[in-house]
Amino acid sequence: MASGLSEQQADPPAAAIAAELGTVDTPVLQTRRWRLAAFARDRAALVAAVFLLLVFASALLAPWISPDNPNVASDQLRFAPPFTAGHLLGTDEQGRDMLSRLLWGGRVSLLVGLVPVVIASTAGLLLGLIAGYAGGIVDTLIMRTLDVLFAFPMVLLAIAIAGVLTPGLSTEIIAIAVVLIPYVGRLARTSTLSVVAMPFIEAARAAGASRTALLARYVTPNVLPPLLVYATTLVGLMIVVGSGLSFLGLGVQPPTADWGAMVSEGREVLATAPLVTLIPGLVIVIVSLAFNFIGDGLRDALDPRSAR
Repeated sequence: MASGLSEQQADPPAAAIAAELGTVDTPVLQTRRWRLAAFARDRAALVAAVFLLLVFASALLAPWISPDNPNVASDQLRFAPPFTAGHLLGTDEQGRDMLSRLLWGGRVSLLVGLVPVVIASTAGLLLGLIAGYAGGIVDTLIMRTLDVLFAFPMVLLAIAIAGVLTPGLSTEIIAIAVVLIPYVGRLARTSTLSVVAMPFIEAARAAGASRTALLARYVTPNVLPPLLVYATTLVGLMIVVGSGLSFLGLGVQPPTADWGAMVSEGREVLATAPLVTLIPGLVIVIVSLAFNFIGDGLRDALDPRSAR
């Protein structure tokens, strides 16, 4: 019995070692309460989060709260100024209600900003994890392939991809997702290499953890925080890129409401009715800045050095 006890003390089970490893001070192991408190201390991030919640709610509820049909034109109401009866933000060059088009356009613009980032983040995370953990020829093949895409300027590559395909919402999403994958993949690979070199990974290997367990339990959770922060800042940028594609006629097609398309349509009457372009342009800028502020707040909340 004594010998059995001594063996148990000398060679504790892998589960006990893994449980002890779970106490390592890493971003993924911080308490939820501390994360929320750290995020709430950033006033700009908190205000931005509330603002974006209102924007998302307005876009989702557009069919019910929109004061008018966004595609119905009226020659009698062309260039109506803001606060006109029934038209809080006025009308555009075709007499369509600006507020209604902003609400409906938010559904498209936010979709273009979020969906490509989610797709690119998922693909980039997988490629970065494989390249950083496997190394060798696998790392070389993956990264050289991504470097080919990374060599092209983001906007020009998105325009080239969208120009080959049929203009539309799906084309816009595909083009933006493809150009983002190299950026996310490089970040995921760099983070993976830094995490794999940490002592607790070696300790987990010594405890008998498999490759799958290492990637799932230790590597991926520690790679996700910087990737999440980066992806948050990309959403605002992709709204701008998507608006640019719509501006060039490569995104959603008229008469579908879209913030970028609204800016494009208003440029022809910029001298006589600047608000037709300025209002959707300001919305794009403010929403993009809000996502950037949230990214800054998440960076501080997920940084383990802030906890210390």
